[in-house]
Amino acid sequence: MNRARQMKLGLSAWRQGYHIASWRMPGSAPGALLDFNALAALAKTAERGLFDMVFLADVAAVENAENPLQAKEREHLVAKFDPMTLLPALAMVTRHIGLVATVSTSYHHPYSTARAFASVDALSGGRSGWNLVTSYSADERLNYGVTTAPDAATRYERAYEYVKIVEGLWDSWDADAFICDQETGIYYDKSKLHVLAHVGKAFSVRGPLDVARSPQGRPVIVTAGDSDAAQELAAAHAEVIYAAGVELAQARQYYRSVKARLPRYNREPDSLKILTAVMPITAPTRAEARHQFELLQSLIHPEVGLGLLQNLFGDLRGADVDGPLPEVSTQKIAWAQRDFAGEMLRRARTENLTIRQLYEIVGSGTNWHLAPIGTPADVADVMQEWFETGASDGFNVLPSYTPGTLDAFVDLVVPELQRRGLFRTAYEGTTLRANLGLPEPPPRASR
Repeated sequence: MNRARQMKLGLSAWRQGYHIASWRMPGSAPGALLDFNALAALAKTAERGLFDMVFLADVAAVENAENPLQAKEREHLVAKFDPMTLLPALAMVTRHIGLVATVSTSYHHPYSTARAFASVDALSGGRSGWNLVTSYSADERLNYGVTTAPDAATRYERAYEYVKIVEGLWDSWDADAFICDQETGIYYDKSKLHVLAHVGKAFSVRGPLDVARSPQGRPVIVTAGDSDAAQELAAAHAEVIYAAGVELAQARQYYRSVKARLPRYNREPDSLKILTAVMPITAPTRAEARHQFELLQSLIHPEVGLGLLQNLFGDLRGADVDGPLPEVSTQKIAWAQRDFAGEMLRRARTENLTIRQLYEIVGSGTNWHLAPIGTPADVADVMQEWFETGASDGFNVLPSYTPGTLDAFVDLVVPELQRRGLFRTAYEGTTLRANLGLPEPPPRASR
């Protein structure tokens, strides 16, 4: 059995479930986002499945809370824990799995970010990771008092300076700096302390960081995004990419594009893992799996569905949800949604989709997530094809609803992947970096 390359797995636990109606599913835990014990149970299940990491995405806002066209009172993703508060708590109830949380470079200070992740890394024994985002949500921006939206170039310019500061602060101490010699009275070796003294366009940060060097050298950096700027930032600084997509050919092209950028940063291809988002529904039979999916679809309330489409096509209230999409324009749609709106409009016309069918596509997440539905072998077949044909290095698993679809994946799909030699049967190391097969950054003195 060739174990030279095996897929990596993450659990995306931001939502109680990634299907818009997940909280209404029989057997789900409706209040899980506000229940630490429920979230801890998900992390433990992922650890039982030998996952590499728990991934906590985040938008620090209740989006569209005052929009009368969206039935927010019928949605579950409105109140949740701050991920940097949740991370150390999860560290105390797990032993092996990595713990990754989102912090935006647009609204936070790099010293605070470096300090928080270094602290979680020490508490967890080297299992922390930072999901670096630049943020574009208007609701989040306004929560931090930013009234004018910065353009993408400005956001990425700030992100580059920000991440370099964080990395520099993480290198404040050599691993063996703390001697703690009671006899001589020497607590640390001064030659192994490094002051950053950064002065740049957006930040001035002296340092050093008041947290010791990470047990894994540095916390792992995660990013996402398919724009040229996002790919370049990932090639320069990231070690994991959270990728999305449903077309195999496009995924392969994206994979090649990102990996081809690494040599100019003196990096090897395997130093950056690309994990594709996958939202599987699996059961012992295809009929059972399909039944779960159809039940979820039936639980999308029409008011919620129309609210989802409002972002794309405007106010559709009053239209027959089982009739065709009326004449609409996507010209006034925000840039972040414009391409998606155009694609949904194209599908509505070419496939003769009803309004209900359109919002079921959007609400299910199948429009932008790989979403195999079937037996464990069916799901494993899809994952194996993507992994072995140059589309991904592994997958970020997005449960449709919890705990059901995560339990099924761990109990049914993971053993199938192991039988095929595609996934580990035991953790390789004690840190997130070691389990991902990532090199430990050398100390500052040797670079």
